[in-house]
Amino acid sequence: MIGYVTLGTNDLAKAAVFYDAIAAELDTPRMMEFDGFIAWGKPDGAAGIGLTKPFDGNAASVGNGVMVALAAKDKDQVQRLYDIALANGGTCEGPPGPRGEGFYAGYFRDPDGNKLNAFIMG
Repeated sequence: MIGYVTLGTNDLAKAAVFYDAIAAELDTPRMMEFDGFIAWGKPDGAAGIGLTKPFDGNAASVGNGVMVALAAKDKDQVQRLYDIALANGGTCEGPPGPRGEGFYAGYFRDPDGNKLNAFIMG
């Protein structure tokens, strides 16, 4: 149902370092790039992420209650994604661990404050 998610940034170069590192762990390359916008994903693959400076020229801000969830292949990858996020300018929103029966996740924010998690089900 979801084709892609776009997040706003005020510093595309800094945010690109963060998302390049996350995308490398998920084996997901940049698929589109032009002035003020970068997208990571695979044609005909799962939903991708786009990063952009807002079109209206105003500052990017985070959405309260908005979060992007990144599907990991196992608990070790959840931990790696969380560690990569923090090593590349992200901040902790909850370290990896069980979050109820059958759900394991680690939560973090990107350098612009957008909230993400890495998770597995089962």
